[in-house]
Amino acid sequence: MFGWLDYGARYIVENILNMSMDTAIGSSVHFFIYDSLKIVILLSIMIFSISYIRSYFPPEKTKKILERYSGVSGNIMASLLGTVTPFCSCSSVPIFIGFIEAGVPLGVTLSFLITSPIVNEAAFAVLLASFGWQIAMIYVVSGVIIGVVGGLIIGKLGMENQVEEYVYSIRSRARKIKQLTQKERLKFAYDSTRDIVKRVWLYILIGIGIGAIIHGYAPEEVLAKYAGPENPLAVIFATIIAVPLYSNALGTIPIAEALIGKGVGIGTALAFMMATTALSFPEAVLLRKVIKPKLIAVFFGITSIAIVITGYLFNILL
Repeated sequence: MFGWLDYGARYIVENILNMSMDTAIGSSVHFFIYDSLKIVILLSIMIFSISYIRSYFPPEKTKKILERYSGVSGNIMASLLGTVTPFCSCSSVPIFIGFIEAGVPLGVTLSFLITSPIVNEAAFAVLLASFGWQIAMIYVVSGVIIGVVGGLIIGKLGMENQVEEYVYSIRSRARKIKQLTQKERLKFAYDSTRDIVKRVWLYILIGIGIGAIIHGYAPEEVLAKYAGPENPLAVIFATIIAVPLYSNALGTIPIAEALIGKGVGIGTALAFMMATTALSFPEAVLLRKVIKPKLIAVFFGITSIAIVITGYLFNILL
């Protein structure tokens, strides 16, 4: 798909920068140039397309849709909506309050909160280009399953008493859902694309920079030995290490791509990527404003176990 871009990056490295592709630095610079351009192009196209679709699902409409579903269907719908509504952890508190005060069950709300940061359109686009449609689709499906299972378990535990009392007492006026024209939807998609790219470009460059260093300098035999699919503890370690490393999913994909290129198991790399976005100390601090420590611990524990299981399944199947 991006053969022309690879050729262009190679031309810059060899003919403009006068570096050999056979050296570590030449290979690293090529990785950085190629991945930077590839991710920006894919990011812009995919975010614009999904943002246009998302213009039909503002938060108020999302809440109304979820109010109609109960049981397993509610968890499934919440996770599916989470894949096209890329709320970050900084949005978790108002989204949580909005869903609870609208009467959405706790388990369904948490299905949404689990899936939303794990799966987003930009990450799907980059995975599609880097690993192919099979990996990209498995990534989406596994993210949805993690959200559904996590929400179902929390719902069955009956932990509504672990939500801070003031959340249930909040009553906000229903906001009218504005009907947008096609011109307004296109403008919304354009503004969303510009806004998201502005907010994540630094994460992307940092991630690509780390990935470039790994690609050019990290010893393959060491990474394959300690983080390869044959190490039974690799997925667990990757998930634990990711918790304090809060980042946008886009910043972790170049790192995952470089690690996989060095022999690290696909499941291990993707578990690292999922845990970095779904489990973080900043998110725990924000969630503490609306839920009690016991529910936070259960939320993190269930999500961690689901990510670890998914990582092992990736390593076994791929």
